[in-house]
Amino acid sequence: FALNAELEFSRNRERYAFLRWGQRAFNNFKVVPPDTGIVHQVNIEHLARVVFDAERDGVRWAYPDTLVGTDSHTTMVNGLGVLGWGVGGIEAEAAMLGQPVTMLIPHVIGFKLTGTLPAGTTATDLVLTVTEMLRKKGVVDKFVEFFGDGLANLPLADRATIANMSPEFGSTCAIFPIDNETLRYLELTARSAEHIAMVKAYAQHQGMWRENGQPQADYTDVLELDLGAVEPSLAGPKRPQDRVPLRSAKQTYQAAQKKMADERATKNPPATGAAMATVAGKSFEVTDGAVLIAAITSCTNTSNPAVLIGAGLLARNARRRGLTSKPWVKTSLAPGSRVVTDYLNKAGLTGDLEALGFYTVGYGCTTCIGNSGPLKPEISEAVRAGDVIACSVLSGNRNFEGRVHPEVKMNFLASPPLVVAYALAGTLDLDLTTEPLGIGADGKAVYLKDIWPTSGEIHDFIAKSVDSAMFRKGYASVFAGDENWNSIRLPAGKIYAWDEKSTYVKNPPYFVGMTMKPGAVTDIRNARVLALLGDSVTTDHISPAGDISKTSPAAKYLVSLGVQPVDFNSYGARRGNHEIMMRGTFANIRLRNLLAPGTEGGVTIHVPSGEPMSIYDAAMRYKQESTPLVVLAGKEYGTGSSRDWAAKGTMLLGVKAVIAESFERIHRSNLIGMGVLPL
Repeated sequence: FALNAELEFSRNRERYAFLRWGQRAFNNFKVVPPDTGIVHQVNIEHLARVVFDAERDGVRWAYPDTLVGTDSHTTMVNGLGVLGWGVGGIEAEAAMLGQPVTMLIPHVIGFKLTGTLPAGTTATDLVLTVTEMLRKKGVVDKFVEFFGDGLANLPLADRATIANMSPEFGSTCAIFPIDNETLRYLELTARSAEHIAMVKAYAQHQGMWRENGQPQADYTDVLELDLGAVEPSLAGPKRPQDRVPLRSAKQTYQAAQKKMADERATKNPPATGAAMATVAGKSFEVTDGAVLIAAITSCTNTSNPAVLIGAGLLARNARRRGLTSKPWVKTSLAPGSRVVTDYLNKAGLTGDLEALGFYTVGYGCTTCIGNSGPLKPEISEAVRAGDVIACSVLSGNRNFEGRVHPEVKMNFLASPPLVVAYALAGTLDLDLTTEPLGIGADGKAVYLKDIWPTSGEIHDFIAKSVDSAMFRKGYASVFAGDENWNSIRLPAGKIYAWDEKSTYVKNPPYFVGMTMKPGAVTDIRNARVLALLGDSVTTDHISPAGDISKTSPAAKYLVSLGVQPVDFNSYGARRGNHEIMMRGTFANIRLRNLLAPGTEGGVTIHVPSGEPMSIYDAAMRYKQESTPLVVLAGKEYGTGSSRDWAAKGTMLLGVKAVIAESFERIHRSNLIGMGVLPL
C-alpha cells in the first residue's frame, strides 16, 4: 500500500494540486484527500446526514438529505434512506453553480422483499439476483423502492450493496426506507445521539418511517422476491445482469469458451489456448479458463463487513488446510475505507488474507474500474503466445468487455469469499459445488463446503470486531490529509494558472467560439458514419478508463511530448487533458465497429477512400474535410458509468448525432449537455 500511495502522488501531483487549489479558491467546497476511501462508502459511513437541519430567519428547519454525484454508484446512499443518484459532470457543474436538477416525475417500481437469506448466501448473491430481475423488467428512468417485512432481516450494509448497483439495474435510484436498522447503523458509525433522534422524529412525522405490517403504497408496478430463494451466484462473463448460479458457473464458462475458441481456430496459425510460464523459478501452464485476476474490490462489496469478514474466515480455513492461491493469479484487496482495515486487523484476519496474496493495495476503485495494474510479464507473454482465453473474478459491480484488463477476456462478478475461492482454484473450468479446490496438507481433497464459514461465525466476528469507536477515530480528521497531500505546492491566485507544459491538466476548448447568445440550430447534412456499433455499448467502450495502449493515438501524442511509456498512466488519470481523452474515445480494445468487420479496437473505415485507420485519425480527417459525423448503435447505448468523457470525447471528434435503439439515462443526458443529438 505504501508503495502504491507514493506512486499515486508522484504520478498525479498535478491533478491533486488542481483540486487543492479549488479547495482554497472556492467557498463551501471540501476535498476528502486520496487514500481515504471510496467516496460512496465515505458517504454512508460519515458524510450523509439522512436529515439536514438549518436555521433560517430564526426558525430551525429539518429537511431530507439529497445527493447528486458524478459517479453512477452514488445510489449507494439510497441504502441509508437518502434520495440520490448519479449525474454527468456537466449536470453536477450546473448544480454547483446554483442551477436546479430537473426531471420528469418518474414511475416508481415497488420491490417487495420477504423472508430471510439462506445460510451460505451473501448480499452479493442477493444483489446479482435483484439486478437480473430488474434488468429483465426494464426500469430505465424509473425509481425503484424496496419495501416488505423482509427488510427487517436485511442489515443496512446489505441494503447499501443493493442500492449501489442501481445503475446495473438501469434505474435512476434504488431507495430504502428509514427504520430502526437505519438508526442502528447511524449509531454504529458514530453519528451523535441528538442527530439520530432528529432523524427518527422527522421520519416518523413525515411518513417516511418503516415498520413491519405497514399497508403497501401505490406503485406503478410491483416485483417480489423471497429472500429464501437466493442462491450462491456469479455474474458474467461480460454483463452484470447475466447472473449464473454457482452450480452452473463451469457450464457457463465452457459455453462462452467454445464460441471464443471456435473463432480463435479460424486464425492462421491457430493458437492452442495454452502456454508455459516460469515465475520465481516455478514453471506452470496457463490455459483457457485460468483466473489471472482475483480482486476483492469496489464500493459494492467492500462496505459490507459480512462479506469481508467472510472472505477473511474462508482464507483462514483454507490456510489451515494447507491451500494457497495459484501462482498465475494476481490477488488484491482494496477496502472501501480505512475502517475496513481496522476491523480486519482487530478480527485477526489480515494475516490470513495476506497469506493467500490478498494484500491491501489501496483505498479506491482499483480493479473494478480497470486499474488492476499489469500482470507479471511472464504471464502476459504466455497469454499472448497461446492466445489464452483468460478470466478474472472480482467483487465489483461491472464486468464489461475490456474493462478489467486488456488481456482478460471473461470477467465474473462474485462475493469476496468466492473471489478467494477462485484464487485457490485458479480456474473457471471447475465446479466449486462438486469438485475440490485443491489437495490439503494432509493429502486429502478440500472442497469449498469444507472451508466456507457459517453465518454464526461471521456474525460473531462482526460483533467482536466492528464498533463505533473505529468510525469515530477513522473520520476524526477526514479532510486533513497526510504529508503527501499537505506538501503539494499550490498555484497562486483566484484564477487557475494553466501550465502549458502539463500533460495532465489542460485548459479545455469547450468555450472557444461560444457567445452569450446561442447560435441558430442547423441541419446535419452530408454526414458520414464514424462507427456502426451493436447492443450494450457501454461508456467503457466509448471512453475507457484503464491503461493507455502503447500503439494507440493517445500513446503517440504522449510520446510526442517526451512522455515515456512507463509514465503513460491511465485514461482515468488523464481526464484533465482533452487531447488525450479525445484520442481515447472509442479506443477500447474490445470495441467492435461493424464498418471494419473482423477487427477489434478503435478502428474504422474512412469514406470514400476506403482506408482503414483509427477512429481518431478518421475523425480528424473528416474534420479537415468539413464532414459532420454520426454514430449508429443498437439497444442500451451508453450503459454503465456516468462517465461524461464518453460524451465530451464524442463531441470533440466531430460527432453531431448518435442514432440508437435505446439509451441509458445518464449518457443520454450527457450527450445533450455537450450538444450531441441522441436519436
